[in-house]
Amino acid sequence: MSVTNAETPREELSISLIAAAPFVLYCLLNQCHMRASFRLRLLVLIVLIITVGDSIAQPPINLGVPYGSNQAVGQYADVNGIKLYYETYGAGYPLLIIHGNGGSINNMAYQIQFFSKYYKCIVADSRAHGKSGVGSGRLTYEQMADDWYALLNKLKIDSAYVIGWSDGGILGLLLAIRHPGKISKLAAMGANLRPDSSAVYSWAFPFIQSMNKLADSMINKKDRSENWEVLKMRLDLLGEQPHIALEQIRTIACPVLVMSGDKDVIREEHTVQIYQNIPKAHLCIFPGQTHMIPIIDPELFNATVYRFLKNSFTRPDTKDFF
Repeated sequence: MSVTNAETPREELSISLIAAAPFVLYCLLNQCHMRASFRLRLLVLIVLIITVGDSIAQPPINLGVPYGSNQAVGQYADVNGIKLYYETYGAGYPLLIIHGNGGSINNMAYQIQFFSKYYKCIVADSRAHGKSGVGSGRLTYEQMADDWYALLNKLKIDSAYVIGWSDGGILGLLLAIRHPGKISKLAAMGANLRPDSSAVYSWAFPFIQSMNKLADSMINKKDRSENWEVLKMRLDLLGEQPHIALEQIRTIACPVLVMSGDKDVIREEHTVQIYQNIPKAHLCIFPGQTHMIPIIDPELFNATVYRFLKNSFTRPDTKDFF
């Protein structure tokens, strides 16, 4: 596929990119030196973040274990009116690993492979993602966080660490707020508290709106090539949610590692604001990295998170040296 005309209508661009193989999208994002318009590169990024239907935003990660489709360990749990698909790996202290919007267990393959050497990793397809059910009514982050809480109860787990990427980071924050006794440490990458331009870079919103229009058009045409209704639910998460107050994150009792890339979709000042309002928090803004660091540079990401999880939380201050 070749799309290089900057004057191509936005809807046609969206349709062309969606129809393309995920591998092509992945290559487009990473080859920033290509002779394509800045507008096109941004659109590719948004498509990577939100995805379409049940496909993930990158080629499936193959590390020798079919993470996300492993019949040997895959199970379903009845939680809050849906069947939630989950897999477990490793042994030791429980660690939840939560994927982002439009993703699935497989998105976190690099993290599962690494952390299962040290912890009992519990991974699931969030509600309305992957193999898990959708349920009825509006899809909300609070509902999805409560699904994870219910899964922990089903598995008779009293407390766990959490690694969450993007929407997974939001779910981690909500778990720590809504179910504080369950979460003992949280590493949240690329999370936001609100869906506006004070938290998310404004370039993202026109493309979310474009994808909404495309989904509406396909629904009106009764197109069944993708599950457009589920896509609309995920877009609602991105464009209209979450709404987490600073007062809420101030109640988080567990240690939290707040992370982002220095060229993230989340504004750096918003990441700092989250860090500053959690009582026991560390801040990590990865230099030269984007929202996609868990798959682009998993070695750096995993090592940073592992150091946070394995060490006792301390809060040194430069003033203590004087």
